[in-house]
Amino acid sequence: MKRTLSLLLLSSLTLASAQKVATPIPLGIAVAQTSNTALLGQEEVIGAKFAEKLINARGGVNGTPIKLVFQDTGGDVAGAINAFQNLVSKDNVVGIVGPTLSTQAFAADPIADRAKVPVLGPSNTAKGIPQIGDFVARVSAPVAVVAPNAIKQALKLDSKIKKVAVLFAQDDVFSTSETGTFQQTAKDLGLTVSTVQKFQTTDNDFTTQVTAVLGASVDLVIISGLANDGGNLVKQLRQLGYKGLIIGGNGLNTSNIFPVCQKYCDGVIIAQAYSPAQPSAANQVFVKEYKAQYKKDPPQFAAQAYTGVQVFVDALKVIDRKKKIGEWNLSDLRIELNKQVLVGKYNTPLGAISFDKEGEVNQKDFYVAQIKMQDAKNGSFVFLK
Repeated sequence: MKRTLSLLLLSSLTLASAQKVATPIPLGIAVAQTSNTALLGQEEVIGAKFAEKLINARGGVNGTPIKLVFQDTGGDVAGAINAFQNLVSKDNVVGIVGPTLSTQAFAADPIADRAKVPVLGPSNTAKGIPQIGDFVARVSAPVAVVAPNAIKQALKLDSKIKKVAVLFAQDDVFSTSETGTFQQTAKDLGLTVSTVQKFQTTDNDFTTQVTAVLGASVDLVIISGLANDGGNLVKQLRQLGYKGLIIGGNGLNTSNIFPVCQKYCDGVIIAQAYSPAQPSAANQVFVKEYKAQYKKDPPQFAAQAYTGVQVFVDALKVIDRKKKIGEWNLSDLRIELNKQVLVGKYNTPLGAISFDKEGEVNQKDFYVAQIKMQDAKNGSFVFLK
């Protein structure tokens, strides 16, 4: 099987070395459109499509339009691998924004890296993502930078917090990475981690975990999971009597969680790498367009996917001014695009960003929000100071 994949990859690289870049310029979007991960991936689809619309309305890449090519990764490793293989070898994209989950990134990013196709992770925040390969970068700030802000904010809201319960999805690489950061931050701040409970992203019944939390008499609960499992866990914590503050990790950072935990979402604290109030010109255009269509502020995952597309396009514009995109061989352009992405500076919905030599995003501004529910299904993220 490995030999077959290697032969297919070699064949695709040979073809790419002689192939010219298509018009419109194809950019791959490999995110979760189906499965339990779709609550996150659907927001990324929306953000990417907004980028395509606004960028092409402004002339694309110096007059040449872009075309997004979507591949559904689903919520597992196999789906991500298949999506990346199609984008690299069949769709002949110049770069890929994706996948949704860090677990998927560790499996699929090496495919693009071996083919020398640049990847920008829109929501891959686990430790080690940029180190996967020379052609892998991310616009999603690492969990080690973002997550501690939520605990610090919780202590501002309740200085009497002493005992903490930590729950995490053990089958998700990001969640296991994030919970490590949460647990270390709690200890560094002088808190006692009284109980650590594991679950699966496919779980719906959390009676055992909630019973353990209630038995530990904690003041704060910290959850690392995805939107569906995390939302149900929040709901069951409240239904069974937990009254204290709850922190949700980045996997719960979506308004799609509201119909899951409903009124019980109210008060959940989540650290953010994006705010609709970010004053950059790129963000204000993005917010205006998003609110005009959806009547609400854009969420983080949409903003990060938008940013991924924008970074590729801004880098392509620089390359195009030196040598028109249509004159490049596909394989050469992919290599040049990767180089330009890493040295560029970008004014995005996330604010001003750049990358270090390994592909880690450099971002200045971070936030913490608290969910405020208006009714059983509708709510908003209120940003805290």
